[in-house]
Amino acid sequence: MNMELEIVETVEAALGGERTARIERDAARIEELAHSGFQGPAYEVFEIDLCREAQRILLGMLRKGTLARLAQEKCRRQGWKFFVHEDDMRLLRSDSTERDTIMVDVLTEAMRKFNRDLRSGKGWKADHKGPRGACCVMTYFIGQCVWVFRRAYVRWATQRVKWARLHAVYDFTEDAANMAGIGGLLQATSYEIESEALSTDFEEILDEQAPATQAVVRLTVMGFPDAEIAERLNLTHANVRQRRSRFRTALYQAARENRIWIPEQLHTKAVSRLQNRRGAA
Repeated sequence: MNMELEIVETVEAALGGERTARIERDAARIEELAHSGFQGPAYEVFEIDLCREAQRILLGMLRKGTLARLAQEKCRRQGWKFFVHEDDMRLLRSDSTERDTIMVDVLTEAMRKFNRDLRSGKGWKADHKGPRGACCVMTYFIGQCVWVFRRAYVRWATQRVKWARLHAVYDFTEDAANMAGIGGLLQATSYEIESEALSTDFEEILDEQAPATQAVVRLTVMGFPDAEIAERLNLTHANVRQRRSRFRTALYQAARENRIWIPEQLHTKAVSRLQNRRGAA
């Protein structure tokens, strides 16, 4: 099947509805967003809506292997060398956490390219006259995701060894360090983490957070500095700190609900300062 046609059919099967009406609605919304230069609160809402719909489609394509296959076909047409190892294909089909991880990176890259193209006047057009004719914004955006998958995959595959170390930190083996892993996330100062400190419930709590928050936390635990996290996820430094703070709050709430155990020594510096002030009082 033609690659463009397969993307169209995948999107239409996921979204349903009448294609022409969807294109008309997209055209009206893009025209409205153009007045603000594709930025500001209205565009942010548009991005959130687009990402929410695209997530379901991309996860399905990753589970079936469609996204990787189409990306390889795209690269072959461009004369680029790109190969997805079969072991990685099997992992993406079977592991929802790995699918979420690479999906967040694909969405981030595609959204950045999508916005850049719109601002330069080279983005989606309602009257596109290409071989596949006009398509809706979502079809165009999924095509962008196919385009950026190669870069996201290479990053993800390169990090596989680091991910193995990360899981060791999650389990709090002897490799855990105070200012790395969860100790660093919780801002522990001088506590030797024991293996029973946190259980795999940590992953369950992390899975409950927004995709961007998950990405911030995962990169923090891997030891990336705030500046690099902000650049990789297209966030501000303040937003990186805010998302990490929200997750710490979620962890302590889970501890209060007895879903996870956090030793007193791993309480944040902020909590320690509060206790010191109370003691002084």
